[in-house]
Amino acid sequence: MHLAYPAVLSALLFCTGLYGVLARRNAILVLMSVELMLNAVNLNLVAFDVWLSRAAKETLHSGQALTLFTIAIAAAEIGIGLAIVLAVHRNRGTSDIDKLRDTAEGPDAAGPGTEGPGTPAAGKAEATA
Repeated sequence: MHLAYPAVLSALLFCTGLYGVLARRNAILVLMSVELMLNAVNLNLVAFDVWLSRAAKETLHSGQALTLFTIAIAAAEIGIGLAIVLAVHRNRGTSDIDKLRDTAEGPDAAGPGTEGPGTPAAGKAEATA
């Protein structure tokens, strides 16, 4: 088999995963798209390992070893990622990425007109009371 077939398939898988990361709003679908991109990389590693092992007399199979390492990292990543998504879903009630952008922002993230403890309007109300 030629090297072009798995390389083209890997490029298509990677582009599909990249589109999923950029276009999806659901955090679980984004994680699935990242997994698709990692599988495309794994396919490339194995394909190039097989292609290079035909040319070399000594075969180390380093591409396959790197693939096993990538699979282990991907399993840990999806476990931690799903735990984070589930915790956020329990606290916020949604896994929509657009609604979760203000997670790390302070009280000013609620928008104009809201008065928190650090806003000037709240300071005036405290001073008059």
